[in-house]
Amino acid sequence: MLIDIEPNREKEVYETLIKLQDIVELYPLFGEYDLIAKVEADSFDAIGDFVVQKIRSVDGVKATKTLARMTF
Repeated sequence: MLIDIEPNREKEVYETLIKLQDIVELYPLFGEYDLIAKVEADSFDAIGDFVVQKIRSVDGVKATKTLARMTF
């Protein structure tokens, strides 16, 4: 998942997101997006709910882009 953050709030948002259980990896980026997160969930619906309820609700998060991989 790619995460765009309001200017000067990168560290604050990072510290909030790293505490979320479903985020298994989180790294800073330089460019159009500020963070990349690896999220694990049981279904696409669960990922959607997590994005809307947990990530987008964090103060300072401007936008997200979800890139999903399904395993069988």
